[in-house]
Amino acid sequence: MIDHVYISVNNIEKSLAFYAEALKQLGWKVFGNYDSRSGPEDVPDLYGIVDDAYGSGKAVGSSIWLRQRKPGETGLYLGIVCSSNELVDAAYAAAIKAGGTDEGKPADRTYFAPGYYAANVADFDGNRLEFVHKAWNPKRT
Repeated sequence: MIDHVYISVNNIEKSLAFYAEALKQLGWKVFGNYDSRSGPEDVPDLYGIVDDAYGSGKAVGSSIWLRQRKPGETGLYLGIVCSSNELVDAAYAAAIKAGGTDEGKPADRTYFAPGYYAANVADFDGNRLEFVHKAWNPKRT
């Protein structure tokens, strides 16, 4: 399951309004912002739009996070749900073995939220994968 996607945009306000309106009929809404001052230097400000399950505690949900595009930036950032920290570790190890580039070893990322455990890898074209386990997500059956 896809947990989240980062989309790099040229105009945050215009894009946030577009995604919020385009996805409203599907139950998505503006969620809030992540202020990069509370985390590492390489994590940008993020502006969230979420489905109705995200954060409800009733089901695993999905989110889109807009970020300001940097000059020359391309590629995709895709967060993939893992049901445990051990699966994050295993997916990260497999991606590195397959030739991926380390962009953040498996670790707690409490600057996002307590119980947020993730690892990051880039593919050969600069697309990024984040393997993520959120302790608050209900178990998938």
